[in-house]
Amino acid sequence: MKSNEHELPISLTKYLKSFLYFIELEKGLADNTIYSYKNDLSRFIEFIYINNVSYYKDVSLELLESFFKELHELGLNNSSRARYLSAIREFYKFLNYKKVITDNKTEKLDLPKSSRKIPEVLSFNEVSLILDIIETQTNLGVRDRAMLETLYASGLRVSELINVKERDILFEEGIIRVFGKGSKERIVPIGSSALLFIRQYLSEVRFQLKNPKRNSEELFLNSRGGKLSRMGVWKIIDKYVKMTNIEKNVHPHTFRHSFATHLLEGGADLRAVQEMLGHSDISTTQIYTHIDNQYLKEIHKSFHPRA
Repeated sequence: MKSNEHELPISLTKYLKSFLYFIELEKGLADNTIYSYKNDLSRFIEFIYINNVSYYKDVSLELLESFFKELHELGLNNSSRARYLSAIREFYKFLNYKKVITDNKTEKLDLPKSSRKIPEVLSFNEVSLILDIIETQTNLGVRDRAMLETLYASGLRVSELINVKERDILFEEGIIRVFGKGSKERIVPIGSSALLFIRQYLSEVRFQLKNPKRNSEELFLNSRGGKLSRMGVWKIIDKYVKMTNIEKNVHPHTFRHSFATHLLEGGADLRAVQEMLGHSDISTTQIYTHIDNQYLKEIHKSFHPRA
């Protein structure tokens, strides 16, 4: 049974609040990340309090291991438990820095490595099929074509796409300025096809969609002249995928996966792809090399005489 948050002692809760302020103000983490930290750490704090611990210095390694054993028994997979461990380790670093604890027991914890699920990607022909089926004789069609061209051309996250401003498109340089996780800025090439449709959208459509009362700065606007939502982008993509009869589970991130995979298939350097995707750790980018290897196996099987 979970404790009510208000019943928890201040000796536990005050440091969680301080930590959340720290990662928001000092580290500039995204709201979703902070929310995830809060949920995971609240669950951990409730667990140690139920086990009669009111001070972090009294949390034993055995109690930490028991927490992860309970998560396992509740059915959480390796990936989810690894997320909890990451959150608790960051929290313990903060507690160590604040001298609330004298040793960081989380460094002795070890979980099985989480297996990364290889994401589904579109072939180049499938991407072209989706883009070409968009009816650009309508205002929303022009917007949708410009938007999806941008999504694929630069490998943006959907949260990055909906926050792109007109001033972030540098037409002469052929690049887009992106603000990713933690408000980190990166510069990504955008390509001539996306720029062509963005120009058309800006010259013919955006001023018609814009609502003077909203004064939205975002490049891509919804039909009411406001900022597009993530769900709005997903629905737009879903509509066009259904029109093509592609039987894959396609969502906004599929375009990002396809962007990375097609670059690697074309011989791009892994570090360059990491930079364009905005991954802080190259191991995150390396998942796409597995897709690339599968592609190479298929090529070998198709064309090698002894395959």
